[in-house]
Amino acid sequence: MSEHEPGPVSRVQWEAWRRRLIPPVEDLGGGLWSIPVPLPLEALRYVLVYALELPDGVAVIDAGWDTGEAWDALTAGLGAAGFGVADVRAVLVTHIHPDHYGLAHRIREESGAWVGLHPADAALLEVRYDDVDTLIEDNRVLLERIGTPDEQARELARASMGMRRFVSVARPDRLIEDGQRLGLPGWDLRAVWTPGHSPGHLCFTDPGRGLLFSGDHVLPKITPNISMHPQQRANPLQDFFDSLRRVAGLDVRDVLPAHEYRFADLPGRVAHLLEHHEERLEEIEKALRERPGADCWQISSGLTWSRPWTSFDTHSKRAATGETLAHMLLLEQRGRLVRSGGRPERWWPPELLPGTL
Repeated sequence: MSEHEPGPVSRVQWEAWRRRLIPPVEDLGGGLWSIPVPLPLEALRYVLVYALELPDGVAVIDAGWDTGEAWDALTAGLGAAGFGVADVRAVLVTHIHPDHYGLAHRIREESGAWVGLHPADAALLEVRYDDVDTLIEDNRVLLERIGTPDEQARELARASMGMRRFVSVARPDRLIEDGQRLGLPGWDLRAVWTPGHSPGHLCFTDPGRGLLFSGDHVLPKITPNISMHPQQRANPLQDFFDSLRRVAGLDVRDVLPAHEYRFADLPGRVAHLLEHHEERLEEIEKALRERPGADCWQISSGLTWSRPWTSFDTHSKRAATGETLAHMLLLEQRGRLVRSGGRPERWWPPELLPGTL
């Protein structure tokens, strides 16, 4: 795959990311602020919360994890912009993963702000954060179906449950639909539904300013996890491809992501992401030509990853197998793979399916 690193708009953020530091709060001009909120995750380190000045206060895009450190960083960042948490009028959540959604409830309690989500993510809140036993069991059933050994399936099914403590559930006051104008004075902010990383992932664009707040949908260096799991739509990788092509057609000057750093050349970054996933699809198809009838777990463990499969913790293994399954489902949709029923499901290139040779 050819290398493509889009040009950073913020040299300060780019240098901080390169040196594995947290960047400073930045005044981006025009009433827009970037506030880094630390995460207890070495790989990501922080989420970028964006504060948009309003005539009577401020709106924020995303919120951060619900930890004391994150809350202190958010309040300090708002203070640098001349606001307190009580001045927040709206919390626009790109998606309900803990690093984006976790503090929304606390912000609302302090300020009376409204919280907005896409309906597809709002529908997942109860099972994801309240009825976790159901989610754990659904995870286990899926993991066993794709070939995960029983003991590991039980471990992996609970792999992300520790993150529940970083979320105080905030049911939305407003559901934000695709194409909706948010009605924030001084801004022409519009919602763009971009399923893939999450079923209800939202980006926000302001066409007059040439800005795209991309959440986790498009990041400058890493690729978001596009994984099949019990709370996903039927074909998340195809959703992601469609969403990427959609935002690539927007008139955008600067991309403001939730992690890493601001960047330009959105079409170039989208093209690179699509190329990356097409190469992964080819690798999986090749693996099944060499090992027809393998299950998803077997294929996952033999793919090329950024570090050895044997070094993966339970959370990483679950994310990796879910991502592999998402790719296999797209290959199935394209007619390049078929699968058996039963447990575990087994996969073949169509011409290598037993009985067709």
